[in-house]
Amino acid sequence: MQFLNQKKSFIFSVIFFVCSVLGFFFLYGIINDKKESTLLAQETWQIESSKRNDVRSLINSVKTTAGERALLDTYFIRSSNVVPFLDTIERLAKEVNVGAEVTSVDIAKDNSSLLVGMKATGGFQMIYKFINLLENSQYILEFISVDIQNSSTTVGKTSQWTADFKIKLLSFNN
Repeated sequence: MQFLNQKKSFIFSVIFFVCSVLGFFFLYGIINDKKESTLLAQETWQIESSKRNDVRSLINSVKTTAGERALLDTYFIRSSNVVPFLDTIERLAKEVNVGAEVTSVDIAKDNSSLLVGMKATGGFQMIYKFINLLENSQYILEFISVDIQNSSTTVGKTSQWTADFKIKLLSFNN
């Protein structure tokens, strides 16, 4: 009887051991599957987090460069707003006491630049200073033609000069 009890205990212990080992491997497999899915989820999360940080960085860059972009936009003229450019020409003419009159404003055939015709009157030195101011203005200009002539009228000791300009505004957005 005692041998039977020991045999039953042994068989029960072996069955329990085998069930425990099978349970262990079953749980180990489930844990490994969860580990792999967790690693994939973590990798996806890292990628999305990196994208979100990039977007935040881009937004911060846009905010910090807003002033610089606004300044840069002042160097370019849009076809819908040519008036600031013409106002700048008139302001530069007044700075050097030159009478300036815009005679024509046309968009180039290839829509890449603005062509401005103008007439300026004043002393030779003043017209020369006016040309220098135009060349050094914030806009990218190309002088297509410049015709400076001495007019017959003399005011005081300085003679009057007349200049006809054809200017191509290269910093132009249509």
